[in-house]
Amino acid sequence: MAAVQWHSRVRRYVAEKQSCGLEVASVEFGDYHPLKSITVTDSKSRRGARKGSTSSSSSSSSSVAMDPLSCMMDGTDPLSMFAAASASEPHLTLPHSISSGDLANGKRKEKEDEVAVDFEPWSSKRGEILARFTTTEKLSINLFMGSDKGKAPCPGSSAVSEKVRTRLEELDDLEEGSQRELLNLSQQDYVNRIEELNQSLKEAWASDQKVKALKIVIQCSKLLSDTDVIQFYPSKFVLITDILDTFGTGCVADEVNDTAKETCLNWFFKIASIRELIPRLGIQKTLPRLTAMIRGIGDPLVAVYARAYLCRIGMEVAPHLKDSLNQNFFDLLETFRQIHGDSVQNQLVLQRVEIPVYLTLYSPAIHWILQCVSYRAPESLLTEMMERCKNLGNNALLLNSVMWAFRAEFIATRATDFIGMIKDCDEAGFPKHLLFGSLGRSLACADPPEAERLPILNEAWKVITKVRSSQDYINCAEIWVEFTCRHFTKREVNTVLSDIIKHMTPDRAFEEAYPQLQSVIRKILTYFHDFSVLFSMERFLPFMDMFQKDSVRVEVCRSIMEVFIKHQHEPTRDPVILNALLHVCKTMHDSVNALTLDDDKRSLALLINGFIRMVSFGRDFEQQLSFCVEARATFCNLEPVLVQLIHTVNQLAMETRRVMRGSHSRKTAAFVRACAAYSFITIPSLTSIFSRLNLYLLSGQVALANQCLSQADAFLKAAVSLLPEVPRSVSIEGKMRSSEGFLLDFINNFLSTLLVVPDHPEAGVLYLVRGLLNMVQDYTWEDNSDAKVQVYVSALPLLAAMSQETYLYCIPKVDSNETLYGGDPKFVAEINKLCETLIGQVLDHLKILGRDESVRRQSSLAFSLFGCLLAHGDLRNNKLNQLAVNLWNLSHKHGYCDTQTSVRTLEFIKHLAQQPNMLHISDMVQRLILQSRT
Repeated sequence: MAAVQWHSRVRRYVAEKQSCGLEVASVEFGDYHPLKSITVTDSKSRRGARKGSTSSSSSSSSSVAMDPLSCMMDGTDPLSMFAAASASEPHLTLPHSISSGDLANGKRKEKEDEVAVDFEPWSSKRGEILARFTTTEKLSINLFMGSDKGKAPCPGSSAVSEKVRTRLEELDDLEEGSQRELLNLSQQDYVNRIEELNQSLKEAWASDQKVKALKIVIQCSKLLSDTDVIQFYPSKFVLITDILDTFGTGCVADEVNDTAKETCLNWFFKIASIRELIPRLGIQKTLPRLTAMIRGIGDPLVAVYARAYLCRIGMEVAPHLKDSLNQNFFDLLETFRQIHGDSVQNQLVLQRVEIPVYLTLYSPAIHWILQCVSYRAPESLLTEMMERCKNLGNNALLLNSVMWAFRAEFIATRATDFIGMIKDCDEAGFPKHLLFGSLGRSLACADPPEAERLPILNEAWKVITKVRSSQDYINCAEIWVEFTCRHFTKREVNTVLSDIIKHMTPDRAFEEAYPQLQSVIRKILTYFHDFSVLFSMERFLPFMDMFQKDSVRVEVCRSIMEVFIKHQHEPTRDPVILNALLHVCKTMHDSVNALTLDDDKRSLALLINGFIRMVSFGRDFEQQLSFCVEARATFCNLEPVLVQLIHTVNQLAMETRRVMRGSHSRKTAAFVRACAAYSFITIPSLTSIFSRLNLYLLSGQVALANQCLSQADAFLKAAVSLLPEVPRSVSIEGKMRSSEGFLLDFINNFLSTLLVVPDHPEAGVLYLVRGLLNMVQDYTWEDNSDAKVQVYVSALPLLAAMSQETYLYCIPKVDSNETLYGGDPKFVAEINKLCETLIGQVLDHLKILGRDESVRRQSSLAFSLFGCLLAHGDLRNNKLNQLAVNLWNLSHKHGYCDTQTSVRTLEFIKHLAQQPNMLHISDMVQRLILQSRT
């Protein structure tokens, strides 16, 4: 160690910077340019030349850049090869009877007839129906697989061949006498049994038991005539038609080959004789026939769902047959007289079901039929439908479905007419507020004429505000809030909010309507992005007070903050906005407890930080600091928010110095010291040790930049004293990881700052550097770690920079050590002595690594120290020069040094040796051995 003598290389930073600059070379016009096209000469033989061609090779010059993929295949890509191959084959010609124009028209017609993605499929309605139509009554399933022997033969059966008759008898005899009757089933049991039947159908079909599969379908279809528990019927229809769908997809035309035609014919003969199943032959004639057949179903509820199923299948197989769809709807209108007949009324009395409840059972089927009818229908069809509804006495159920089904644009242009029809409807059968709800959904998507908007809103709200049931009221009011926000000002919206508060506050009715109330908030936020307007609504904050369930309240606050951060592009100091959003953010913050997930904490902190960043009081810096003080007290449980506040205060200190430069210096200094005090008080409350370390360093740098030397000194000493507390592992995203890498990054950043920090007059020379190195020496590093000596190597460039007459960088108006010591020999001697101590520590560690046979680590560390000596040491000193050579050779001794890095380094040294006054480098190059493991 005593043999090591350190002398820093004298640096001329300005000259070095100029020598490292890029050379400027003049480029003549026409010279190479990277964006200029390249001329490629191709003299290779062409492949794939046409048969009979006499030319076997060619030379061409082109200004088009050659495609590298084409080059790999001699200029011919696979698609071109296929195109060339197809070009040599004869073209197919169209028959004379079909022209290309016919084909185009046919394709266009086919495309128009297809059901596109804008048509809502039945599958999207299935879950809603099952969830809506439920029952607590007991259900039953009766399946009879009995024999049909002894029955009178069907007319025309003599025309059936003997083979067909035999086949039918086999079908009848299968599982003769089999009967299953399941009684007293709960709704869930019923659903489970139906699913079991569906699965049995699949298994029977897959195991080639086609007759058994057919019998299951027949018996399940018969269940559709059972309306004993009438309020469950829509759900029963969904479950049973799932089985029909399974059967319908089982047999397709592609599966029928020539040898099975006769058997297939038998099947269709049998299926055609079954009333419960739908024939699938001759669709253009079958759909009208089946439409007419449904007229014979006596129960109007069963009939309407049969029509819905027929329309559904019709849309799948022949959506272009609009006449059949329309006829189903017109037939539906005729059956409405049956609802008031004795048969239906007696059934409702027997099951104790009220008419309004009974009518809602029709809604899914009628909605679906009208959706099929109205799909891509002209506006004139809506006019016809409205006239038919009037002729029926403005039947409310049908009118409601019409408003649901037709395009919103069509409904909006006739909104006033619909309001007139709604007024004429009978309130007893179907409540008018439901009709206004359906109208409001359309008007939320399309705009009525401007002159009609206010009268429409007034007419609607006259009905809505009189609804007695709080749940019915909020269901309808929530829909019309969007129309109000879309077309009117905060005055009208405030009136609507006031009415909602009036209806939902008594008996705490709001507790049962949180989803609807949340929807109201979302719709308001969709249309009001100016928060000064939003919070100036007198009833907005009282409306928010109805959200008294903590989880819901926090979600509402989240939605408000998300909209604010997304749409607030300019900083604000509006007291109305600040007070309201502080209240909103405090609500989110106060929801945090010991059970809150880390992800939820992070998301809440991001929203609050977004708010903090948008608060600006301009040049009123004291008011800005006061806001940060209040925010610190309000959000003390969210560490990322406290970190953001410290960053905000540091930025405020820098901005203050920039704006107030040259004026009110005493007042500015006092304010900066107040900012430093804020940070110094807040940082210890953070739990993350690396957050504390980095913020101590950042705050020290800010204080130093503002000439607050005592505050900077306090921050830096606090950081150094905190180092022993750094744990060996830290939790990152739920996983424990070594803290060594983070600690090294921090120390390197800290070292770069110490260059401009002046020594304290009452402390020793380089007291902060020595304090840091002492902490590093005493820290308990990981076993088999080189981190400590890596810090020592990193400290050498800092000490070399400190020994220069002029420092690499400085802080304006801050006298660093270059001014305080002025290159004093004693100061430089102290630096050299410290460097020699550090180098000695590194060399001792290298010896230990050699004894432990850790040659790879030894190689890496030796090369790092060599690079440091080359860059910062005065290699004219023979002992230092020899040490550098020894380190190079040691790093290459076992071949673990990266060859490419070594070669580039050696080239640089050789280039350096050619410079003036570099004889010592020339001598050193001769002694450097380049060695690799290969």
